[in-house]
Amino acid sequence: EVQLVESGGGQVQAGGSLRLSCAASGLTSDDYTIGWFRQAPGKEREGVACIRSPDSITYYAESVEGRFTISSDNAKNTVYLQMNNLKPEDTAVYYCAVDFYFTSFLTVMTHPDRGEVLDAWGQGTVVTVSS
Repeated sequence: EVQLVESGGGQVQAGGSLRLSCAASGLTSDDYTIGWFRQAPGKEREGVACIRSPDSITYYAESVEGRFTISSDNAKNTVYLQMNNLKPEDTAVYYCAVDFYFTSFLTVMTHPDRGEVLDAWGQGTVVTVSS
């Protein structure tokens, strides 16, 4: 069973930075995609960024491109989301998820309401950005 554990959330002032981590276990293939979604209070879930292993192909939502960077340490099966120049609108619960099909993951990134098709989700970590 694939399991994901997120860490790194917290509270920061606007303009600050945070780094989220997503550690995966139980992976049954070296070809997988891990990504981040977020959900703010009263809003729909939004795809943020994802990265495919082992070739590190990435995808970013327009709202975070240029401010967030996703990376992976394949030896540790861990994906990181470096978030810089944070804005109050980045406040949300951030979830990581995994799937063994890149195209499926991309579909969910742009259609987050289809999230149930992904192979596993983490429990979420809270990011709060104050103005």
